Amino acid sequence: MSPRLPMLMWPGGSARLTILFYHRVLAQPDPLRNWEFDASAFAEHMALIAERMSPLPLLEAVDLLRRGKLPKRACCVTFDDGYADNLTVAWPILQRYRVPATVFVATAYLDGGRMFNDTLTEMVARCRGPLLDVEAFGLGRYALNTPLQRRQAVSGLLALAKRMPPTERDATIAEAVRAVGLADLPDDLMLTTAQLRELAGHGVEIGGHTHSHAILTTLDASAAEAEVEAGRHRLESIIGRKIRAFAYPNGIPGSDYAGEHAAMVRRLGFECAVSTARGVATAECDSFQLPRFQPWTSSALKLAAHLVRNAWAGGASQAV
Repeated sequence: MSPRLPMLMWPGGSARLTILFYHRVLAQPDPLRNWEFDASAFAEHMALIAERMSPLPLLEAVDLLRRGKLPKRACCVTFDDGYADNLTVAWPILQRYRVPATVFVATAYLDGGRMFNDTLTEMVARCRGPLLDVEAFGLGRYALNTPLQRRQAVSGLLALAKRMPPTERDATIAEAVRAVGLADLPDDLMLTTAQLRELAGHGVEIGGHTHSHAILTTLDASAAEAEVEAGRHRLESIIGRKIRAFAYPNGIPGSDYAGEHAAMVRRLGFECAVSTARGVATAECDSFQLPRFQPWTSSALKLAAHLVRNAWAGGASQAV
């Protein structure tokens, strides 16, 4: 069935901005990373976006929204964290369908670093026994007998680790990795500085995402500001241009960031910021708390239906 039918149900008016967000785009499917899209599924998404939506660069779209000149079905594509496959896998697909994109980069992991979630996923993938016991490090104990149990183990590890302060989190995970005897973990998952420059040279907008992907509500005000500023300064030194957009790590309003963080990002001179609250951006939305929609389906038809449902939901709630 063509996506045309669901898209015909798009709400009237033009003042709705859909912002999609992704993380990785894998060359091949990975059952342990079933929340990530592979190249084939991502290409289906971009074909739909190119044909049925009005894809725009994020900063241009926000400006048009403010001025009341947004085209119907306006849509932006964004990526979080700064994975190398945003260049090697996603960029050729974006180029094929002429879809602009913004990549929000956590700078601590450039040049051979590894996001903590990837270390934990590798811990589960490389554990050959039926049990992963890292309870001594506050990370839990997991049965690994089936693919489902392994996916549940990854989810459980991430839930416990992501709210730790960055220094504590990284030290704890490093100790757990040593305790379970892991070695030769991948060091090519994230962008290098050369790849980041190449991505920016293709016209991809680069945005801030803190330095170490810190959840801002876990930090005091000065530490939160230092995280945001350190990430921005590093990015500007690499690509040689101003960093104008920001994405809150994890991004849930009131939980992962608060109203004072939105005010801080504005004060620091960014032009807009995005959350992970569902919904579409409208003229009434705070430009520093723009909602984003994460697609969970590889089917173009289901994606079309989800996009319509998300558009009807209206503007998202904001941090208090």
